[in-house]
Amino acid sequence: MSFDNAYEALIDAHDDSRWAFGTGFEDPLAGIDTSVPPGVDGADLAEYCLMLGDDALVLSHRLQQWCTFAPELEDEVAIANIGLDLLGQARLLLARAGKADGSGRGEDDYAFFRHENEFRNVRLAELERGDFGRLVAVLLVLSTWRLALFQRLTTSVDPVLAAIADKGVKELTYHRDYAARWAVRLGDGTPFSRERMQAALTDVWPYVDELFTAHEIESRLAESGVAVDPAAVRDEFDGVLDQVIEPATLELPAIAGKAGIAGGTGRHGRHTEDMGYLLAELQSVARAHPEATW
Repeated sequence: MSFDNAYEALIDAHDDSRWAFGTGFEDPLAGIDTSVPPGVDGADLAEYCLMLGDDALVLSHRLQQWCTFAPELEDEVAIANIGLDLLGQARLLLARAGKADGSGRGEDDYAFFRHENEFRNVRLAELERGDFGRLVAVLLVLSTWRLALFQRLTTSVDPVLAAIADKGVKELTYHRDYAARWAVRLGDGTPFSRERMQAALTDVWPYVDELFTAHEIESRLAESGVAVDPAAVRDEFDGVLDQVIEPATLELPAIAGKAGIAGGTGRHGRHTEDMGYLLAELQSVARAHPEATW
């Protein structure tokens, strides 16, 4: 390839019927042993990968809904790139789930052909798009929490999770910093921008406690060194938020956590009304043409 024409690659022959412009990057799992570690339950590991993968997949879809709606062109690019980072994490984690439980299911199967109650993402990731302040608040909370988890997952006894986390830490550091800068910019900006940023924090805060409530599978895998108990990262999360909230002249809301549904939350497949609409959009083409390739 001569690189004289940016579109030259589009006309090259490819064996992969799903090839798309922008693929062909180095495989982050190259050389990694993908077998389930001894003593680890494959079904539990698969379920945990679905939890982390669904968080990324669902939030990525919400972020792509911001295309053409961001306040500045630079933010169009930034938000799109964050969404792509999360989509990449989701693909690796969903593929790992299919390997871990022995089902052989691929990332498309998990993304497009599961029902709402089979998704394991936290409810904060699925909330309707809202305004830009809502985007900043959701991204600040979720990226701060997810970064703390991934930093610890780099030492997971599952080498695949460790490799995914190692790659993800670099991406999530940028996601968190991007959201933090905007939170300070809006909070310490005009009275109106501060009002909107404070309202956004108030909207999302009832879903924060859910992030630190361990599912029984998370607890089991944390004991074996595979997963991370989310409660263990609460202090770090609070410390980071405090560093952002003070210069942003904002206040952390004193609001009770959102109750679960029938005793369960997103990790148990119990979601908000927003989730159904999100999946209808996300899965529409694949379900209309289930055998299609492109």
